[in-house]
Amino acid sequence: MKKFLPLLVLLAALAYVGMSLVPPHNTDDFDLVGFGRLPVLVNGRIKPLDTVARTSLLILQGRQRVADPTIPTPMVASPAEWLADVLFAPAKADAYPTFRISSTDSPELVSLMGLTDEQTKISYDNASSRMMAMADFLPKTRSRFSFNQLAPKIPELDKQYKLAQPVDAAVRTPFQKGVIQLYDSLVLYQRLQHSLVPPGEDDFLSRLLSLQKTLPAGVEAIRAKQAGQPYDEELAKQMLEVGNEFVLLDQYSYLRAVPPAADAKDQTAWSNTGSALLDGYGTGRLNPTALTYAAMAQTWRAHQADQFNHLVGLQRDDLQKRFAPQLAKSDAEARFNAAEPFYRSTILYAFAFFLAVISWLKWPETLGRCAFYLVLVAFLAATAGIATRMWLEGRPPVTNLYSSALFVGWGAVGLCLILEQIHRNGIGSAAAGMVGFITLIIAHMLSLSGDTLEMMRAVLDTNLWLATHVVVVTSGYASTFLAGFLALIYIFRGVFTRSLDKLTADTLTRMVYGIVCFATLCSLVGTVLGGIWADQSWGRFWGWDPKENGALIIVIWNAIILHARAGGMIKQRGLMCMAVFGNIVTSWSWFGVNMLGIGLHSYGFMDAAFWWLLVFVISQIVIIVLANLPLEKWRSFRSVATVRPAGTAAARV
Repeated sequence: MKKFLPLLVLLAALAYVGMSLVPPHNTDDFDLVGFGRLPVLVNGRIKPLDTVARTSLLILQGRQRVADPTIPTPMVASPAEWLADVLFAPAKADAYPTFRISSTDSPELVSLMGLTDEQTKISYDNASSRMMAMADFLPKTRSRFSFNQLAPKIPELDKQYKLAQPVDAAVRTPFQKGVIQLYDSLVLYQRLQHSLVPPGEDDFLSRLLSLQKTLPAGVEAIRAKQAGQPYDEELAKQMLEVGNEFVLLDQYSYLRAVPPAADAKDQTAWSNTGSALLDGYGTGRLNPTALTYAAMAQTWRAHQADQFNHLVGLQRDDLQKRFAPQLAKSDAEARFNAAEPFYRSTILYAFAFFLAVISWLKWPETLGRCAFYLVLVAFLAATAGIATRMWLEGRPPVTNLYSSALFVGWGAVGLCLILEQIHRNGIGSAAAGMVGFITLIIAHMLSLSGDTLEMMRAVLDTNLWLATHVVVVTSGYASTFLAGFLALIYIFRGVFTRSLDKLTADTLTRMVYGIVCFATLCSLVGTVLGGIWADQSWGRFWGWDPKENGALIIVIWNAIILHARAGGMIKQRGLMCMAVFGNIVTSWSWFGVNMLGIGLHSYGFMDAAFWWLLVFVISQIVIIVLANLPLEKWRSFRSVATVRPAGTAAARV
């Protein structure tokens, strides 16, 4: 069994990832998969409706599932179904628990929105669920509420929003931050509802078809009225009333779902349905795409699946004629969303880490190989995900903080695979599992702010420097972090276990030293390339910008480590402590300088990121203090830890 276990683990991991390649299927008669692949223009980027649904749910509630804690199954089968209800059946969507308000984070906000204890407390029907709630395995209070529950208190929320908005983001209270976040979420939700059809119209299609018949005469009546000539008052009144609805759609719409006409000069200028319908007052003909979406709304509310699916097919066929490349990317992005390669990699990295740690205590060769295979499959899945993002965006791998987290983890795991293949001691697999898991969790938290394939900032809009400076300096981040995490393994194995024999300690020392050398090279070259880019963009090579200073600190710290080691100023434990402090230096350069609110590289203060960064820094300082305890203290910790089986090397560090 031990002989075949690594092969079985490899096959299981491949099967787990391979399941993501199975095309998504519809759970009922409606072709929501096809609907989710329809492209729209949002914030300067063409994306599928599936992406709109997923990113909107992440912004509104921090997850992609619409569910109630007391109901075992989700309230909608997919994000696309939720979006269809928001767009076409808003009264139904208003009852979904979509907006996240945590009584733990801001009890004042819960009170402001009029949510009583009865509304927030969760009552489970069965005894087992109640027991799990008492043990904190299930939530005791609700954190997500419907639009219907919040609507009566929106005027009070608006007042508080106007008071909180002028306050600087870094000094806002938790209540003020919660008010702004909830207000922005409600605005986004209502803009979505106004994207394709008026949210209060039950028969918008019939009104449009009726308008189409009288449109030429109605336009003439309006023109006659404006010219002071005799006109049909009733017809002109009807035209103006409908036109006002179109104006509201144009003003509040979130999606630009109508492609430009075939003879339009700018084929990238998509418009919303309100603007497209208003154009009909000039052409005398209503836009067919706007009519199609109005018909979709009608068939969705009437539960006419065949007609809905037919309309989705017609819309795709029309787009295929002129926008085949955009449609292909939209289809690929929807498939990418459903595959969730980074989520699957996160799970595999976690299992790999635990298997690698166990391999130090039991079955080192067998479990070590199992962990290596899990890391390898996770790395390949993450590679496919990053490559897909590059193709979709048409950019190098690192374009924003989210993609930097993906690339830092990917680069560190790649180095770990090389180390593990050389040494075959489980250390590389353990480090890969830990770094890969943590960086993908960071990436997930960063994805809660919205679309991760956002349009590039003007100053970053150059593939040359994104592919050179950004990739090289991010590789420096990855390798510096890897050296720090390898040092963590050294310290934890030395303090809490008896598994740090002389051979393992020497191997870890060589690993850390080699990775620090590589990190110094990447950080130095990347920083110099950044200066050249700055000279071309801003006319100066160096300006002591916080981000530039952070990059320089990484170079200096890695150089200090190498000089201290070469000069005999530090031994093994000193090297490990300095490598751990490199985690602090790198995390500051990666995230800290972005939250200062000053400099050309500042992307704004992030409260959640600040506190997590602070916790991380404190944890690294505690570990450094722990590593500097006398060896007698190390032995006292080992005495209460798991003892390695007899027969291992006797020499300890």
